[in-house]
Amino acid sequence: MAARALASLTVSFGMVSIPVKLYSATQAQGSISFNLLHAACGSRLKQQYLCAKEGVVVERSDMVKGYEFAKDQYVTFTPEELKELEEKGTQTIEIQEFVPAESIDPIYYDKAYFLGPDKGGAKPYALLAESMRQTGRTAVGRYAARGKQYIVQLRAVPGGLVMQQLLYAPEVRDIGDVDIAAAPVKDTALALAKQLIGQISSDTFDAKQYEDDVRKRIETLIEKKVEGEQIAISPSVPETGGQVIDLMEALRASLQKTTGKREPEEKAAKPAAAELKTSQRKPPKKIATESAEPRRKTARR
Repeated sequence: MAARALASLTVSFGMVSIPVKLYSATQAQGSISFNLLHAACGSRLKQQYLCAKEGVVVERSDMVKGYEFAKDQYVTFTPEELKELEEKGTQTIEIQEFVPAESIDPIYYDKAYFLGPDKGGAKPYALLAESMRQTGRTAVGRYAARGKQYIVQLRAVPGGLVMQQLLYAPEVRDIGDVDIAAAPVKDTALALAKQLIGQISSDTFDAKQYEDDVRKRIETLIEKKVEGEQIAISPSVPETGGQVIDLMEALRASLQKTTGKREPEEKAAKPAAAELKTSQRKPPKKIATESAEPRRKTARR
């Protein structure tokens, strides 16, 4: 089934304008949701808004939007004023700069879209995509839509261009906000960990090998309920808290699981020993002598 374009846009950089069409790069799976029902009769419940002060139900026609500028103090806005606050859509992606592809941390990635050439845009579209491939650069620009302004990245992928919505810097927290205690890494443990990584590594990522097993299980159980069967309830497992483990033993057990047999401790430690730096090995102790010159044997007369 052919993809359906969401909008017609123009990619602009310098004096070059490229007419493109915007397509969603992802498709919703249709998450499984459950409705709230009245337990007595099975009817679906209706959501209502209550006034926190008067305790009465408020209809939508009596609602206004407000901004809380202080505790329990609001300034209200009319629909026309709210419309004025929105960013005007330009239908243009204005490229500001080209940066190395690896310079953008994926933590800034938000929603992704495909860009396809519109009428008359095939040649400049192909030129932009190929030039970014050969230079290893991606484009960063601005795009306004739905009342907001977005930072976007255009990157070349096999077959075309992807427009990646990016988060603004204030929307991404610093990892320094996380309490991470410093811990020493021993060479033996590091060697075993690297060996384990090597055994379960792949050259490429294939998303098709990962399936939503939880969704499948839920769908199967829902079908059983529809057919009148009861769902077997699993016994609850008590929480035991954090479990202290021997790190080296856990690494060796992991290697055993991936290789099918457990190596002797001496063999398992060999990769770690090979990684020790020569500078870390202690030099042999020198034997102290009474004199720097060798002793001469006394000739017998």
